[in-house]
Amino acid sequence: MTDASSHRRPPAGGAPHRAGTSGTTPQPPAAGGPRLRVLAAMSGGVDSAVAAARAVDAGHDVTGVHLALSANPKSFRTGARGCCTIEDSRDARRAADVIGIPFYVWDLAERFREDVVEDFVAEYEAGRTPNPCLRCNEKIKFAALLDKALALGFDAVCTGHYATIVTRDDGTRELHRASDAAKDQSYVLGVLDARQLAHAMFPLGDTLTSKDEIREEAERRDLAVAKKPDSHDICFIADGDTQGFLAGRLGTSEGDIVDEDGHKLGTHEGAYGFTIGQRKGLRIGHPASDGKPRYVLDISPVDNTVTVGPAASLDVTGLTAVKPRWCGTPPAGPGTYTAQLRAHGGECEVSAEPAEDGAELKVRFTEPMRGVAPGQAIVLYDGTRVIGSATIASTERARPAGAGVSQS
Repeated sequence: MTDASSHRRPPAGGAPHRAGTSGTTPQPPAAGGPRLRVLAAMSGGVDSAVAAARAVDAGHDVTGVHLALSANPKSFRTGARGCCTIEDSRDARRAADVIGIPFYVWDLAERFREDVVEDFVAEYEAGRTPNPCLRCNEKIKFAALLDKALALGFDAVCTGHYATIVTRDDGTRELHRASDAAKDQSYVLGVLDARQLAHAMFPLGDTLTSKDEIREEAERRDLAVAKKPDSHDICFIADGDTQGFLAGRLGTSEGDIVDEDGHKLGTHEGAYGFTIGQRKGLRIGHPASDGKPRYVLDISPVDNTVTVGPAASLDVTGLTAVKPRWCGTPPAGPGTYTAQLRAHGGECEVSAEPAEDGAELKVRFTEPMRGVAPGQAIVLYDGTRVIGSATIASTERARPAGAGVSQS
């Protein structure tokens, strides 16, 4: 299965080509070409609405679906900054009506609770820093949703993500960054494997336009979501108070805040309320001897201890990551790549090598990096191409000090 624009023959010589570069919308299928049955995931926002409309423009048979991810969406207050409120489902339905496509609401609340929400809580309880949006793409949109779509006879799942799929002469597909780096979302799609990419469609990925132009397009299409604000927060935490959400799930548990030598500096009400590299909100009563700020260096759920220290102790030279997922054929040995460690972070140069059994990925940084935390995803790139991702399990510190922590 290929996306609409991939029905054109690629350039000779096997070079990859980017779909849709001739215009701002995908091109209709060539005469006699397949007309795909496309399931458009519609969050209720402007991106997914425009993506669904472009899939229709490309000549496909499109059906819209909104995912009900809360067992009681009415509990999500009006004005919540996620994408799962009752108002969002209504916005998605209105957009589908304007586009002229069938629309359904699918209840995936239980699967979302198990695979995303409970995973999020468990990761923080274990002292790690997860990315729930990445987990949602892996487990919900391109697993539960895709499996259901294929079972119902759909060929592809279309979303409003900003990423690009490149199809080679042999029919294999590659995931690449979006044409506009400022909007690129390939990081949170780095968990997709070859099978999932074969049934993915991202109509916005090759659009060299600003978000304002996407909104202008939505207005031209008479879509009421044209001026709807973007969602930035975790969708299942309506008020954006992550620490309060975790406290409600995990309760309070007083523990110590210590320096690298183990000296007690203060107390906290739950180690889950901290992240590696955090500077603010430490509530330490004793200033550092050098007068410089201190940062969270380590979170130990075993003894409920948070270790803090100077910025230099945050420098990480390497890491071990687990559960690698490859966007195609796994690397056969060591290689040099660029890596991204956060959804909105920059790239850094690394060398990486998968273990022989494929269970781990060893990574070395060309230059020390800061704020690298277990639980985060590391996504590897070769140029614009996404190679794959893995979950950081441990890090190697550049500067062990005193009896301080050399690994997290």
